[in-house]
Amino acid sequence: MFYTCGFCRSPPVMISGGRVFVVPCVQKIQWISLNTLTLNVKSDKVYTRHGVPISVTGIAQVKIQGQNKQMLAAACQMFMGKSDREIAQIALETLEGHQRAIIAHLTVEEIYKDRKKFSEQVFKVASSDLVNMGISVVSYTLKDVHDDQDYLHSLGKARTAQVQKDARIGEAMNKRDAVIREAHALQEKISAQYMNEIEMAKAQRDYELKKASYDVEVNTKKAESEMAYQLQVAKTKQCIEEERMQVQVVERSQQITLQEQEITRKEKDRWPRRPKLFSSTKRVPWWTCYWRNCRW
Repeated sequence: MFYTCGFCRSPPVMISGGRVFVVPCVQKIQWISLNTLTLNVKSDKVYTRHGVPISVTGIAQVKIQGQNKQMLAAACQMFMGKSDREIAQIALETLEGHQRAIIAHLTVEEIYKDRKKFSEQVFKVASSDLVNMGISVVSYTLKDVHDDQDYLHSLGKARTAQVQKDARIGEAMNKRDAVIREAHALQEKISAQYMNEIEMAKAQRDYELKKASYDVEVNTKKAESEMAYQLQVAKTKQCIEEERMQVQVVERSQQITLQEQEITRKEKDRWPRRPKLFSSTKRVPWWTCYWRNCRW
């Protein structure tokens, strides 16, 4: 970015990423870089809230804000004529101071366990301070935390031991749960098997009952059909017998009639006829006729 001042340039003109015409010996031009600067923010042996000295290293990305005219004017007033190294050093010292202040208000455990929260605090505090210089903090990340008293190592051992303990407890609980689940599964399997057998027995019982009921119904229908058949046979035999009796009666009647006719014929043949002595026109008393026809 160019910053021009001098004759006919009041107030000075700020041009970001462009060109400007300058009158030699009358006007002066100065420039300031708008590139992003990477800062390695180190804080060695800073005492935390519990008095444990630790060293913290963070990585920050900063740049002079060229889009905001107020921040650009503040940056020009603060850093005009300075090199990128000098600007970076000023921003680094500001960030390192805020980083130390935040470390002093936290414990080692809070910094070590919640790095994101620590980074957000440094980013927020440093941004509010550097914005007055026209510098914006693009990003800040906690890179490393270590100490010379093996506090973190001991903390790590304790954490490791706790993790191992939790792992052993978890493994034992998992085995216990596995045994319990296996026992439950076996119990459910046996219960399911018994229930299946009970259901099969019930189904068999229902089948037998229904089959017996059907058999009774079938046998009843069969017996009724057999009785109806026998009754019909008996009725048919009775009808046939009645017809036969009627035929016999008729035949007997005919035989009697024939016998009577035969007797009549024989009677007639027994008494021979006599010739008529008198004319048929003359009536003869019956005793005369009988007397005459008798055989002596």
